[in-house]
Formats: sequence, structure tokens, C-alpha cells
Amino acid sequence: MKQLMPSITLVALSLVVLSQNSCAKAQGVYKVNLVAPKGKAIAAFAEGCFWCSPHIFDAVPGIDSAVAGYAGGHTVNPTYEEVCTETTGHAEAALIYYDPKVISYNELLDVFFTSHDPTTLDQQGPDKGSSYRSVIFYQTPQEKALANTAIAKYNASGMFKKRIVTEVTALSAFYRAEEYHQKYVQKNPNNRYIQGVSLPRFDRFKQTYKGKLKN
Repeated sequence: MKQLMPSITLVALSLVVLSQNSCAKAQGVYKVNLVAPKGKAIAAFAEGCFWCSPHIFDAVPGIDSAVAGYAGGHTVNPTYEEVCTETTGHAEAALIYYDPKVISYNELLDVFFTSHDPTTLDQQGPDKGSSYRSVIFYQTPQEKALANTAIAKYNASGMFKKRIVTEVTALSAFYRAEEYHQKYVQKNPNNRYIQGVSLPRFDRFKQTYKGKLKN
């Protein structure tokens, strides 16, 4: 029995470590209830870095909040580190809570197409990989139809030199990202990525978007 004790101890320690890792993985990442509050609606989009996109959507009237998270993949409760390996199938995404009496789904699609380049496959600016792909996540047949109509409209508009590669995919689950990713631009205005990528992207959006912005 004395010879077995080290093995038993190692097994016990391994179980403790696994338990701790599971807790660490779940901390701050959780599956969001996709039922909108009364009188409100939700929509989800992926358009590159989820530090940039929520900041852009937050600037539009009628949008109550924009949550950074993960969608479109197969891994449950994915961590940021896992998504960065490009093995989870998830894209960095934004879940939008909005007032449909103030802003329509079509207007959200206009924000989406004027705030990123939907013609670059698995890439947005300096960020490359499937987690940075362009996706419209729909919840109803009507949203799917509106998304496809918008793609056709923007393809025909001449706004982009290449064909749009945006995916139109059903929203089956959305995982809120770790808390430090939420409102990242506002919390980290002096970050080099924010200064060099996110804020210039926001400035381009403001010049391109024809709708109103919050003061």
C-alpha cells in the first residue's frame, strides 16, 4: 500500500487541477439567453475584432447595448484563448440589444456593412483566421431574407471592389466573452491596438454611415 500512495496522491492532485481548470474556464464566459426583454429585440453579427464592433454599434441611436462574445462554433463556453486557436468554429461576435421602435433590422444591417470590409475571407484588417470572419446571424426567416437582400444590395452598390463573402447563419447560441473584453475600447483608450486599428475603423465608419449617431 505504501508503494501505491504516490500514485493515489498524483491522481487526487490531477483531479483538483482539472476541477480548478474547469472553474477557470467557466468564469466570465456563459451562454446568453436569446429571448429579448419585453419591447426590445436582439441581433448578432461578426465583423472582426470584438473590441471594435460593439464600440461601433453602441454609437447608434436605438441600440441599448452591444455585448462582446462568441458565436457560430461548436465548443461550449469557449474561452478567448480557445477561440484564438481557430479550432472552436466560433467567430468573435457582438450581440446587439436594440429598440425596434427606434432602429430597424435593416438599419442594423447598414451599420454592419458600413463598419467593416465584408469582402475579405477570414480576415478583418490585421486580424486573420476564421474567428474574424464576417457573419450575419439570423433568428427568423424574415431576418435571413433581409440579410440576403442586403448582401445583394451592397454587391450591386459598387461600394466594395470585390464580392461580399459574409456568411448568413442561424444563431443557435451566443456566449458572452470574459468581462475584460466588454467595452474594451472605452476601458483601454491608450492601448496600441485600439489606437492603431479600432479608433481609425470607428472614424471610417462615421464618415461612411449615413444614419444618425449618438451625441
